[in-house]
Amino acid sequence: MAAKKQVSAKGKRYECYEVKGDTAVLQKRHCPRCGPGVLMAAHKDRVACGKCGYTEFQK
Repeated sequence: MAAKKQVSAKGKRYECYEVKGDTAVLQKRHCPRCGPGVLMAAHKDRVACGKCGYTEFQK
C-alpha cells in the first residue's frame, strides 16, 4: 500500500504575492520571532506562525 504524497507549502508561495505593475507585493506578514522567510497564516480571528506557534489575535 502506497502512502499519499504530502503537498509542500513551498509550491503555493505565489499565492502570497500580488503583482502591481512591475513589482510583486507581499500580502502576508513575516513572523516577528522567526524573521524574514517565514510567513504567518491569516485566519478569521488571528494570524499565526506555523513554525514557532506565535499568534496575534485580532479585535
